[in-house]
Amino acid sequence: MAKSGSSKGMVPEAREALDRFKMEAASEVGVNLKQGYNGDLTSREAGSVGGQMVKKICPIRPPKNIKFNRDNRTANGHQIEIEYLVGVCI
Repeated sequence: MAKSGSSKGMVPEAREALDRFKMEAASEVGVNLKQGYNGDLTSREAGSVGGQMVKKICPIRPPKNIKFNRDNRTANGHQIEIEYLVGVCI
């Protein structure tokens, strides 16, 4: 069986930055992380740390309305206006 991509080595600076980021997120939600193995955490605690990290990485931006015209699929020669609501995650 092939190894997953997450088992590949990381640039040491990136690993250190990610660990600092994880510790910061854990302190914000009140979870006591220690260096190394944290197998004693509950699923709720571990999930709250991961959730806090995602909130920091992907803040929700207000939706932006995008409008354009496309051909109507049911009537030849007619166009309808389509509006998409999109959120951007950066």
